[in-house]
Amino acid sequence: MLVKFDSHVGSFSMFGETAETLLHMMGHSGTIPSAILAEDIPAALARLEQAVAVAPDPPEADDDDEDPEKKSPVSLRQRAFPLIELLRRAAEGGHSVTWSKA
Repeated sequence: MLVKFDSHVGSFSMFGETAETLLHMMGHSGTIPSAILAEDIPAALARLEQAVAVAPDPPEADDDDEDPEKKSPVSLRQRAFPLIELLRRAAEGGHSVTWSKA
């Protein structure tokens, strides 16, 4: 499943499992579809940034593996970047953010 995040300041999609994890980190229930109001974004953004900052990095892949995808695992910090940026822009503009199954 893909989850689409949408606001007046932009939109993007990400895999559902990652989206749910990030929503929980924001302090949200993880319900899809749902939304966060503009006035609630700064607190949710702070919780998300704090949680992502202490999230462990993924383990390194074996050097014997020739698949380049497995040699450079993507961290949760990297996966959270689009959502953090969307929340920042939405907070600056006073806009809400919604999400739904894509």
